[in-house]
Amino acid sequence: MAPSAMSRWTKALSEAQPVPYWLDDPGRPRPEPALTGAESCDLLVVGGGYSGLWTALLAKERDPARDVVLLEGREVGWAASGRNGGFCAASLTHGLPNGLTRWPDEIHKLEELGARNLDEIEAAVARHSIDCDFERTGEIDVATEPYQAWELRDWHEEIQRRGLAEGIEFLDADAVREQVDSPTFQAGLYDRRGVAMLNPAKLVWGLKAACVRLGVRVYEHTPALTLKQYGAGMAVRTPYGQVRARQVALGTNIFPNLVKRVRPYTVPVYDYALMTEPLTDDQLKEIGWQNRQGLGDSANQFHYFRLSADNRILWGGYDAVYPYGGRVRAEYDDRPETYAKLAGHFFTCFPQLEGLRFTHAWGGAIDTCSRFSAFFGTAHQGRVAYAAGFTGLGVGATRFGADVMLDLLAGERTERTELEMVRKKPLPFPPEPFAWTGIALTKWSLARADAHGGRRNLWLKTMDRLGLGFDS
Repeated sequence: MAPSAMSRWTKALSEAQPVPYWLDDPGRPRPEPALTGAESCDLLVVGGGYSGLWTALLAKERDPARDVVLLEGREVGWAASGRNGGFCAASLTHGLPNGLTRWPDEIHKLEELGARNLDEIEAAVARHSIDCDFERTGEIDVATEPYQAWELRDWHEEIQRRGLAEGIEFLDADAVREQVDSPTFQAGLYDRRGVAMLNPAKLVWGLKAACVRLGVRVYEHTPALTLKQYGAGMAVRTPYGQVRARQVALGTNIFPNLVKRVRPYTVPVYDYALMTEPLTDDQLKEIGWQNRQGLGDSANQFHYFRLSADNRILWGGYDAVYPYGGRVRAEYDDRPETYAKLAGHFFTCFPQLEGLRFTHAWGGAIDTCSRFSAFFGTAHQGRVAYAAGFTGLGVGATRFGADVMLDLLAGERTERTELEMVRKKPLPFPPEPFAWTGIALTKWSLARADAHGGRRNLWLKTMDRLGLGFDS
């Protein structure tokens, strides 16, 4: 990138605040008080993101008499659930390609369950009057290179043959630019019903309010420190108290799991995003983005982008940064070199918007596992259940994960618990320095593939054969 171009593009970042746009909201609710003293309950939920909140809500909807407590270490939604792009996808498998590769015999059932799950999220938003700007506008995967356009067409033909293309339309260059006009777009796959756009922080806050109305006792600024068996149940110690529960559901995702043997299955990958100032009507007409779909490009190092309710553009992705040792630290949430790169990519995609300013720039950790979609399990003789590894597609899939955890705690055989995806776990990550070396080599190989017509080198082909095929 030439220095003059870098200077021109980074000027757009001069007033960007290093905080998540969604959380920078004057309507942000006050946190619930911390737990002080002793509590007891039927079900203790640890974690106040989507995973924990859906679990608490569904537990009360299944059995209104169940006594439920939820603990959150800081404030609900402050981590991944309040920092993501707000793409609520039906896919439970981090996209259809990943699901078809890993579970070909189950993929039709997984797609059916995912579509049902998204419908149920939409129904819950309406039922609980959650004001989260929910829009069932779909998503377009766009090609920005000729080889990507060919791959999208071939993929669409394949899923048509397999009976998996319902609601998915191939768009040529003219058709995709009629939807959103970028000189870089060469083709697209438009999934009209399988993705909704929403405000992720407002969804968190709405879920919390719904839980409280149903009688869930929510404690914020209350980290869970230890988990131990206590008689016929479990006990969780907090800084100022303790909770005894018959059962525990862990929705802590990237943060250290209270079941220590689960920890090697996830690593943190840091993702970053920018938010623009609101577009004027004329600027919106310049890019023709009338149908408000989400978009993502087809490279290994991909971008995702969408319109907010007030017509800002969120632009995120590309860099996926793994810190050595898998540490989760606040200083990793801010990365100016990535913001500069993203700004350049934004104006390459939308040169007609040059002069637009960014108001917010932020990052956060994604809980990644080696199969890039959630895994599940139990511990302590079935008294504890967990779900983790959503790998950036957790806005919708966490609700499915909550149902799985509740099924497992109930000891029930359901269509969810019978899935191979639920019964089997991914490969754990190796210890350092092997994890860092392997991830760094994979990232280098993916960038090289993007620069060489998508051709995957020996390392990526080996990862594919081992079931560890990866994109950012």
